[in-house]
Amino acid sequence: MEWLAGKSLDETLQLAQGDVRRAPADPKPRIFLFQLLCVLGSWDRALTQLQVIGELDAASLAMVHTYRAAIAAEETRRAVFAGRIQPLILGQPERWIALMLESLRAGAKGQPEQVRALREEAFELAPTSPGQLEAEQALAFDWLADADPRLGPITDAVIDGKYYWVPFSRIAELTIEAPSDLRDLVWTPTHFRWLNGGESFGLIPTRYPGSDSQADDRIKRSARTEWIPDGGDYIGVGQRVFVTDSAEVSILDLRSLSFTLEADN
Repeated sequence: MEWLAGKSLDETLQLAQGDVRRAPADPKPRIFLFQLLCVLGSWDRALTQLQVIGELDAASLAMVHTYRAAIAAEETRRAVFAGRIQPLILGQPERWIALMLESLRAGAKGQPEQVRALREEAFELAPTSPGQLEAEQALAFDWLADADPRLGPITDAVIDGKYYWVPFSRIAELTIEAPSDLRDLVWTPTHFRWLNGGESFGLIPTRYPGSDSQADDRIKRSARTEWIPDGGDYIGVGQRVFVTDSAEVSILDLRSLSFTLEADN
């Protein structure tokens, strides 16, 4: 994003806070500050700014509601990836999904061999997801997965204000607009069309869990992805990456995914 060019996040924060102090009744500087605080993972401060924005500008109430829920979902997400709680599952919770969740609990207990065994079994049981995507160019694929082995055949998303795990096998199509706001570096607005014909609007986390705690500003603002050794696997921080049988695509470059799956998958 051009407004961050040449500046660190801390420098940008100082400037943004100055803008708010100079115009405390203007919601626009506060909206930018709110978004920047989300990039930094300063969730409580971001919520405070959201509250004030809602009080200053009734036209922003829909945004306030959407992103208040997204911030709450971040806490749920951290607990899920730490193996402490289970997410909501879109559709029937099949055995392979239970194995993926069990692998997170095993990881929290420091059992890397168990983690690998559970994930291998889950990946064997999970349905493949053939289809096509639109990014810098169109690409057909025989299968698609998240490059992070903690997710694989699943994407996570905030839908109807709640945190979900969404198997790719439940999606007919998803469409994504090009990023236009700073908050898109944290959550990617996504339109889902489901195999059963229903549709939903949601937010896919742009970054992998824990990205906001990394020292590298490029990780925090989804400008790069880094793979960290984790018990024989590699887990991601920074921008989310999807992998197919022939290519990798970062989420901010993705415009659409469509799947050629049967509704009984």
